[in-house]
Amino acid sequence: MPQVAARINIEQERWLKDYFRTKSAGAEFILPWAVDTFFRAINAIKQMFSVAELKTIVEAHKDMKLMPDHTRLSYLLLRVADACDLNNVHMRHGASRSSLESKLKGLDDTQATALMVWASAFWVSRQCSAENLDDYIRAY
Repeated sequence: MPQVAARINIEQERWLKDYFRTKSAGAEFILPWAVDTFFRAINAIKQMFSVAELKTIVEAHKDMKLMPDHTRLSYLLLRVADACDLNNVHMRHGASRSSLESKLKGLDDTQATALMVWASAFWVSRQCSAENLDDYIRAY
């Protein structure tokens, strides 16, 4: 099995040891589960939006460093609204701003976080190019 070096805080380490007896046993269970759960969730969430709306969301996350404290619906709404207000990103992709905002407001914080992680990941992926945005949106 491939190795991954993750960084966790002391509270997370304690939690893994309490629930799984060892940190390694916990990590070996949690990490694959989290990855699988993320991809199932993002696939379901993506179905709620049009391609134009997804492109708008991805572009709104360009040059953004995602911080754990900023992964809530309120930050997603603000990020997308700023991209629309300042750069007309929604118009560039042919998305209805009101429809997009309405759909985003229907998400919970966990769904919003998954969408933000997915959108931000495009910009640091090997696929990152304007030509590959359509492929990225269709993937998974």
